Amino acid sequence: MGTRNISISDEAYERLKSLKRPGESFTELIGRMTGSRGVVDLAGLLTRAEGLEMKRRVSELRRASSQRMAEASEGAG
Repeated sequence: MGTRNISISDEAYERLKSLKRPGESFTELIGRMTGSRGVVDLAGLLTRAEGLEMKRRVSELRRASSQRMAEASEGAG
């Protein structure tokens, strides 16, 4: 793995620096910020109440979608 030098503004540097975790290199930070996200990266993103509300809404939307599909199937037959 090689290395590259890049030029960025002082403002961009300060923004990146503020996002770094303790002990994290800029390379690790850039990898974290630009890499694909997995489910584990989402942990702690929502409060418990927000998570429960989202789960409720997803269930509601799935139920409504299933009902529309069933009605469409009945109408087509």
